[in-house]
Amino acid sequence: MSKWQSIDTNSIDFFKGLGSLKIRNDLMARVVHWQLAKRRQGTHETKEEGDVRGSTRKLFKQKGTGNARQGGRRAPHMRGGAVIFGPHNRSYEYALPKKVRALGLLHALASRIQSDAFKIFKDLSLESFKTKDVAKFVETLFGDKKVLFIDDNNENLVSGVRNLYGIDVLPVIGLNVYDILKHDIVVVSEAAVNGIKERVAKAC
Repeated sequence: MSKWQSIDTNSIDFFKGLGSLKIRNDLMARVVHWQLAKRRQGTHETKEEGDVRGSTRKLFKQKGTGNARQGGRRAPHMRGGAVIFGPHNRSYEYALPKKVRALGLLHALASRIQSDAFKIFKDLSLESFKTKDVAKFVETLFGDKKVLFIDDNNENLVSGVRNLYGIDVLPVIGLNVYDILKHDIVVVSEAAVNGIKERVAKAC
């Protein structure tokens, strides 16, 4: 397998500055909540009285039977009846300012840098795309940690980690707060550095 040449994070001024940034957990939480809300399918659906099949005929007369009065079989307390105020198809997505999204990404990166869990390598190319080879290589470098790789157009890496638990690859455009915080280590190629800077430029 390949030998990756590491680059000191502090040698890049942008990342060196993040080492002293005061982490805002509230900002990261807002962005993660927004991401997970967008991800929800919202395909739940329940039937109200107008949707339930069945006659609207009164079951028996109002008085004199000794039974509790009943209006029809579609009532919510009847077996197979309607659901009152149940969930319906809807989108859980809501707007979040771009500035907040960029700040959340900035602070998520800073949290990994400050915990020494942000690695930069000159090149993330691999000679083999076989899962067993890539798994052994990644385990040699990072042990059993959950690793997030950030690199564009790296098919061997994408194919090699596809079936590995806790190991993921994202292009620069897909970098997000939730995935950064979900993984123990973030590994970035030198080619992806400028793209990351552009992603968080709105926060600076």
